[in-house]
Amino acid sequence: MSTGVTTIASMTGFARTAGTYHATTYAWELRSVNGKGFDLKLRLPPGFDALEPALREAAGRRLKRGNISVALTLKRESIASTMIDEAMLDLYLARALDLARRIPNAPPPQPEALLALPGVIRPIADTTDPDADEDEQAGLATALAASFEAGLADLVIARNAEGDRLATVIEALLTRIDSQVKAAWARAEEQTLQHRARLEAALAALLAESNPVAPDRLAQEIALLATRSDIREELDRLDAHLAAARALLAESAPIGRRFDFLMQEFNREANTLCSKSTSLPLTAIGLDLKAAIEQLREQVQNIE
Repeated sequence: MSTGVTTIASMTGFARTAGTYHATTYAWELRSVNGKGFDLKLRLPPGFDALEPALREAAGRRLKRGNISVALTLKRESIASTMIDEAMLDLYLARALDLARRIPNAPPPQPEALLALPGVIRPIADTTDPDADEDEQAGLATALAASFEAGLADLVIARNAEGDRLATVIEALLTRIDSQVKAAWARAEEQTLQHRARLEAALAALLAESNPVAPDRLAQEIALLATRSDIREELDRLDAHLAAARALLAESAPIGRRFDFLMQEFNREANTLCSKSTSLPLTAIGLDLKAAIEQLREQVQNIE
């Protein structure tokens, strides 16, 4: 049985976005893994801590569960901060040419040697406009925020794609569990007949005792044997859990926590079924059922 198109999201995903703003190149890396709640860890370069509140708010709008690690890397291109002192270069060049004329067969002055002389290359005085620097930082912050939003969108796409693959596995496991429950239902009548035979044998043993059996004790024994052998209630509940699981898969909201709780109920009924089994075939079905439920539980841990 299939629910058709599912909309679950996994908590596992990766995304990377990069860009350039003026002389700054930046890149975001977002990684998401399983988590009981929503836990966001940000690694920002020094001086960019002011971005954190807005980043957390943006992530909280798109992601509801998982351990998310976000790292921002920045690289600023070096801008020339030196200049050639033309007057000093002319002075050195004139003296070098004069010296070369005085020395027979002397080579002409080499440019790299002239540039290496003291005072030829000197730093440019810092004339940065504070307002212009603030505008640059504000523009970079805006670009970073937009890039982070794009990274979040890519992470959501990655988690949804993983969710699609996860849904296929989960539906296959639900089908397997459904098949095993049906097989257990087929054995339920056999279980009842075996229970009746055991009950008749137990009654005969009690009635054959030398001491009379009190009616209330006899009633207790009958009720205890009936309770221990009847598996129909467990099978009814397993059928209900299967229906609930498929209904969850059809929802568009995060279902991970509710599905995890439902898996506890699945496991409880399977354990009870095994404990009540009076035949090897039914026990084998119960053990296969428990194995499939455990595999399903492991997959459910990945759902947002």
